[in-house]
Amino acid sequence: MINPTLAAMATYPFVRLEEARRDLVARGVEVIDFGKGDPNEPTDPMIRQALVDALPERAPYPLAAGLPELRAAAAGWCKRRFGVEVDPDSEIVPTYGSKEAIFSLAQVLDSRGRTVVYCEPAYPVYERGALFADARVATLPLTRESGFLPDLDRLPEDVEIVWVNYPHNPTGAVAPLSFYEELAERARAQGFWIASDEAYTELWFEEPPVSALQVEDRSRVIVFQTLSKRSSMTGYRSGFIAAPPEIIGALKAYRPTVGTAPQEFVQRASAVAWNDERHVEETRARYAAKRDVMIPAIGARGWEIVASDATMYLWVAVSDEDEIVDQLLSRGVLVSPGSFFGPSGAGYIRFALVPTLDECRRAAAILGDL
Repeated sequence: MINPTLAAMATYPFVRLEEARRDLVARGVEVIDFGKGDPNEPTDPMIRQALVDALPERAPYPLAAGLPELRAAAAGWCKRRFGVEVDPDSEIVPTYGSKEAIFSLAQVLDSRGRTVVYCEPAYPVYERGALFADARVATLPLTRESGFLPDLDRLPEDVEIVWVNYPHNPTGAVAPLSFYEELAERARAQGFWIASDEAYTELWFEEPPVSALQVEDRSRVIVFQTLSKRSSMTGYRSGFIAAPPEIIGALKAYRPTVGTAPQEFVQRASAVAWNDERHVEETRARYAAKRDVMIPAIGARGWEIVASDATMYLWVAVSDEDEIVDQLLSRGVLVSPGSFFGPSGAGYIRFALVPTLDECRRAAAILGDL
């Protein structure tokens, strides 16, 4: 018998986007894909060479604790980027990207019968991981009026995990340190864990975003980082969790069972990536160039870009979400409907700035001809 949680689950929304893209390609339509947030930016040659150099004649199973040099690189990056001292031995564990680690957290923390809270619109994996762990799920809506920050007074009482994600997917909103400090105070008072998905902290355009690691007391803080967006390494599947020693100890006990440690040659390339900022600056510049093309074209349609201060996303308020998605699709421009991300996403569309700069220019021309 199929797990009833899986049987009851709707199709993962980005599967539907991929099906739409393939249908267009099969009909001979040239597709400019702003749908799924999978970077097309090249992985820096230095990182690729580090991977090649690390390929052994025989690759043994990687250990769940990860290579010491990778943990040291992640801890060093936390210190340089956020001014936070993290113990590489007791407060860092490498992950197979961040998605699997996000999905499994509710199981590691034994959230059965307790409440996992996430903010919506949202990345779908927070909810799905909670459901598979037999947890109850509650949402906090993010609205334009609140600056896409949740109303923490609406937190339920019996909470095990509160998921936050800033810079935010899909809106591109950012959170101030004062938000994290208030959340940390509530976490201490109510005994819940803050799970902070920080996949987009390095894709910014004016001021670098803060991290939940920077709160005065991070004893209830679990941060998820990844090289997928920062270093355009989605297919490498490499990230890390920074958390208190008791959580890292539990993860080190759990992860050998599911076998999700990154391969050691990927870990060695990842250490190179965390130790370098030049390629990240170049990546930000490429996204900024694409933003500069798309923002005027979107504004000229009379559509309003809201939030979108960071990340690779433009969150656009439109009059009729479904009609505009279909209209763009008929011209080979694929975008994500805001409702894919939850009820509070209705009335928006999301552009992921993953096409090339030339494709963005072509898309801008198509918008001008609508």
